[in-house]
Amino acid sequence: MGEVGTIIKVSGPLIVADGMADVQMYDVVRVSQKRLIGEVIELRGDRASIQVYEETGGIGPGEPVETTGAPLSVELAPGLIESIYDGIQRPLNIIRDQTGDRITRGIVVDALDHEKLWEFKPVCAVGELVKAGDILGTVQETEAVEHRVMVPPGVEGTLSWIFEGSCNIISPIAKIKTEKEEQEVNMLQRWPVRKGRPYGKKLPPNEPMLTGQRVIDTLFPIAKGGVAAVPGPFGSGKTVVQHQLAKWADADIIVYVGCGERGNEMTDVLMEFPELKDPRTGLSLMKRTVLIANTSDMPVAAREASIYTGITIAEYFRDMGYKVAVMADSTSRWAEALREMSGRLEEMPGEEGYPAYLSSRLAEFYERAGIVETLGSNPRLGAVTAIGAVSPPGGDISEPVSQATLRIVKVYWGLSSRLAYARHFPAIDWLQSYSLYIDRLSAWYKKEITEEWPDMVQRLMDLLQSESELDEIVRLVGIDALSFNDRLILEATRSIREDFLHQNAFHEVDTYASLKKQLMMLSVILAYYEQGMDALNADASFAKLTALPVREAIARFKYTPEEECEERFKQIMEQLCNEMNGLSEGGEEDA
Repeated sequence: MGEVGTIIKVSGPLIVADGMADVQMYDVVRVSQKRLIGEVIELRGDRASIQVYEETGGIGPGEPVETTGAPLSVELAPGLIESIYDGIQRPLNIIRDQTGDRITRGIVVDALDHEKLWEFKPVCAVGELVKAGDILGTVQETEAVEHRVMVPPGVEGTLSWIFEGSCNIISPIAKIKTEKEEQEVNMLQRWPVRKGRPYGKKLPPNEPMLTGQRVIDTLFPIAKGGVAAVPGPFGSGKTVVQHQLAKWADADIIVYVGCGERGNEMTDVLMEFPELKDPRTGLSLMKRTVLIANTSDMPVAAREASIYTGITIAEYFRDMGYKVAVMADSTSRWAEALREMSGRLEEMPGEEGYPAYLSSRLAEFYERAGIVETLGSNPRLGAVTAIGAVSPPGGDISEPVSQATLRIVKVYWGLSSRLAYARHFPAIDWLQSYSLYIDRLSAWYKKEITEEWPDMVQRLMDLLQSESELDEIVRLVGIDALSFNDRLILEATRSIREDFLHQNAFHEVDTYASLKKQLMMLSVILAYYEQGMDALNADASFAKLTALPVREAIARFKYTPEEECEERFKQIMEQLCNEMNGLSEGGEEDA
């Protein structure tokens, strides 16, 4: 411990201390005899403003403040996967075992177990030239994740010794002879949370992160290494969308950050994830998940740190060559923590009381996502995909957090209270939402799915747009004013909405749809519409066309298990052709 200062002011989680001339911005300090953990966020002369990550009740002026001389950092080593942390990487399950259901103030617990033995298997040989990012060896962290132990950033030289066998994360596993000295390396790396981890080269994203959610994968895809926002009013299903993405997203590692959310929602995650079967491995989903739980009743300052903790852990796994998805739920609560601390610092408020630096702080978080070539002699490809939920008050996305987020992200999944009240989930509004990755990803879809994919998606969007315009007419003058062709558009879009875009997160089959299944579902709906138009133009009966038995088969197709889809698809297409051919000529009875 270093410099000792004295508290002169306490304002909730903000403490001002005198005699702190030698501390630096973002240094971690220990406050009072209770040794609460805090971080320096402002310096004026020898006075430091400190945000404290624990409850400050019972602390007053005159008490000491000690500096650690180091910034807020996370521990990175085997043991991260399956862990449940608070916003500053304190392991909640270990704290509960030691102190009960409430976190005792001033408690000091290692983020990772320093004593646990891991089986280290070297992949480098003595005498090899190694540099930052090179893999020294591997540890099987869980059945689903192989932890790759890397040379720390800033270290380069000749490997003079390497260990094999069981050891803990603080024991030496290698010695590297650098230009100046022989340096011991262990499995544990510490990294400041506010500083992005280095990489070789950032690449443009060109492959989608598949989620199994039809409205996302088909209409508004997100790229691996992309950034997305999920704004929506209370009760519109933001958290369920985040949970679905965490469960089914095409990512190797999931980092879920519950930032200022209700405690019972985090409880749902904690109870549900260990029970969920991972579709990639067949094991529990927790075997490739890190959870950061900073609920709304926890100290407000720790919310501010929680998303940096999450993205730093994600970058660490990215450096191993993994595809990582970070879910931040929700950045609005994080921004509220910024606003509270800014108000206590007496800074000049910006729009709606948020600090003037709100946009730059949001950008600092989202810009750490991306697909990169890692450091090392043999660079790997790693990606961090960031998805942030936004909870605008009253669902008004013109408020500052939503607007600042939309300026940064490239995918906007706008949730609608209108759809949520109509029990249409996920309640992503197809007329408001957008993805700026569509053009970049179309080459992948053409190659991996079908050449016609972009055209099919465009036809789908055109139909939904037409429905919106026709709805206006129906509301004004009634459906009888529409031609049969227009009424068929409404029938087809009802099928698109109810049978394709609507997805039941709690149905064992419908909760996830592969891209192949999505293509088949899309094909049968568009085939019904196009063949129906041809039949109408040949004077078929509209009443019979809308009452075809095949429509029930199309509606039930989404509940067909993946392995039976191809067979069922052929049956439906055959049934559709037969029934269309059997339609009687003439539409006089419709008059």
